Amino acid sequence: MDAPVSDGTNRDQDIVELPHTGARERAFEALLERYEGKVYRLCCALLRDRSQAEDAAQESLVRVWKALERYDGRAALSSWIYAITRNRCLTALQQRRRHEPAQEPNDDAQQTAQGAAPEPWDGRTEELRGLIETLPERLRRAPLPYYYEERSVSEVACMLGCPEGTAKTTLFRARTALGELLKRRGLDDPAYWREDVS
Repeated sequence: MDAPVSDGTNRDQDIVELPHTGARERAFEALLERYEGKVYRLCCALLRDRSQAEDAAQESLVRVWKALERYDGRAALSSWIYAITRNRCLTALQQRRRHEPAQEPNDDAQQTAQGAAPEPWDGRTEELRGLIETLPERLRRAPLPYYYEERSVSEVACMLGCPEGTAKTTLFRARTALGELLKRRGLDDPAYWREDVS
């Protein structure tokens, strides 16, 4: 009887084994089935541009697929995929900044916070996610995978390329900043989040 899959390291063993059996095309299909949406959402959170996010997600998944045979299993496959995706997004951000006029720090986040969210959100959960995305880039990168992808602190740290302690600090600062944002918008009453008001 097979042992139950109980952690992220073993969860994707089927994908990891496919390239070693010569089933490279099937490995790519499996990656898309399991991770395309998650990788795209991470790219959206980091890049905040749908077109760039689509490109970065596609490039990230192709890179993962090409390197799959070299995956050594030291981290969960999901953490490894997110680390590759994060690096691709950081490269895209660096390229974008070279072509954009200089801005004051956090200026884009302040403009978004003063105006409407980038798109309408349905329900309280998506409204909260929209508010998280108005936080400065360095703060919003941690809570999205932690709360919406249910990743552990260690996986978030791997995605961000930082020690676990730094990831915990970033999560704490993000929660603090979000609390201030909710207070400024008059949304800090817990009753508001307990039930969906039409």
